[in-house]
Amino acid sequence: MSSHSQQGNDPRMPSAARPYKPPVVVAQDLPVDYSGFIAVIFGVFGAMFRYKLCSWLAIIFSAQALANMRNFENDFKQISMAMMFGIMGLVTSYLGIGAKAKR
Repeated sequence: MSSHSQQGNDPRMPSAARPYKPPVVVAQDLPVDYSGFIAVIFGVFGAMFRYKLCSWLAIIFSAQALANMRNFENDFKQISMAMMFGIMGLVTSYLGIGAKAKR
């Protein structure tokens, strides 16, 4: 078979092809980042009540939210706050900063 006969039977039209442009999505229309929200909740509980597990989960969920970040400006504030709460909870839990001295 020659290449000329293959081109004649090809139904595609290269002249009609256009490059793909993804649709523009407004930041308010993006779905909620549940992992970032859960990280904030665990971070607050870990820092306030000194639960080590909650602080570790806050760091894990904030790392997941950082990996799946869609909108940098809005998400980074929430993720950094959750990470700081998680680190603060771990520091107060393991080092005992701010704990009352036991007699």
